[in-house]
Amino acid sequence: MKLLEVDLGDRSYPIFIGESLLADHLCLKKYCMGQVLIVTNTTLVSMYADQLKLELQNLGSSKVDMVVLPDGEQYKNLDTLNLIFDELLSKKYNRSATLIALGGGVVGDMTGFAAACYQRGVKFLQIPTTLLAQVDSSVGGKTGVNHALGKNMIGAFYQPQCVIIDVSVLNTLPQRELSAGIAEVIKYGLIYDATFFAWLEENMNFLLARDVDALAEAIEKSCQIKAEVVACDEKEAGLRAILNLGHTFGHAIEAHQGYGNWLHGEAVGLGMVMACDMSVRLGWLDPDILARARSLISRAGLPLDAPTDMSVDDYLGFMAVDKKVLDKKLRLILLKGLGQAVVSSDFEADVLRDTLTSYCV
Repeated sequence: MKLLEVDLGDRSYPIFIGESLLADHLCLKKYCMGQVLIVTNTTLVSMYADQLKLELQNLGSSKVDMVVLPDGEQYKNLDTLNLIFDELLSKKYNRSATLIALGGGVVGDMTGFAAACYQRGVKFLQIPTTLLAQVDSSVGGKTGVNHALGKNMIGAFYQPQCVIIDVSVLNTLPQRELSAGIAEVIKYGLIYDATFFAWLEENMNFLLARDVDALAEAIEKSCQIKAEVVACDEKEAGLRAILNLGHTFGHAIEAHQGYGNWLHGEAVGLGMVMACDMSVRLGWLDPDILARARSLISRAGLPLDAPTDMSVDDYLGFMAVDKKVLDKKLRLILLKGLGQAVVSSDFEADVLRDTLTSYCV
């Protein structure tokens, strides 16, 4: 097992990475001996959640219940969030409760938001079961739900007690979901670490084949980078925004297409290509880096073609309500080199429009 720490003073917490950690009694005993509510989805109940509930009961947790959410990004909303509150209130959970998010990014984001809100804050754990959640959404304390007019526009910064990353669960992950997770792994190389990007170019075939050592190394490096960035800027006042490379473009695709039709990682993968394209047009990035990014994202099994029914105005409409808009100015994460991300509103609108036009049929 490998151990990392997100250094946030009195809100610091560990990230455990290894195989078969869902059955690790030391982790469960340390964090889950009181009232425990497992939040999972319909896909994972029989695969992992039932067993986790049994483990907690056998270890002596004072109270263990489970709430099962519908599976899919389209259910990441306030209506579904209320299912968690309904369970907490009907079963009379108090402030000593611990929520466990057992699932992908949707489950993790909603569980964390519920934990932040219930009785003004209770403890929660992240046990992510998708690669995307393991390398991104489970770390850093961003929680929330979607709105029809924008993704993740309702939420809170709220840190977990710990993150338990069991690499073994990726064996049951659908290939499309694995590719979507790899998009976020590629992001870390593009924004922060050129050496890691080169490692991904050399090891992409191993990741796609689910080689345990390669996956563990990619997860550890991704979490290490995110932990470093979050420790410097917990609430995204500056540096942390670089973690959103491609997300402004990608969120527009997700919102326009209907949440769940494009997976988050698929939309972000294409969004990163668009951000690289725009960086080249600004003269900030060598065209060779764009070519390498396109090649690696394609090798990961991610789409390079944009939705055919989106216009430039469709993109701009959704991008206008992005969380990074400040004083009516759209800020984008762009690149000034491989591993050199910047947050900038210093660009002509025509350059953004030219990039979008090149991806619209």
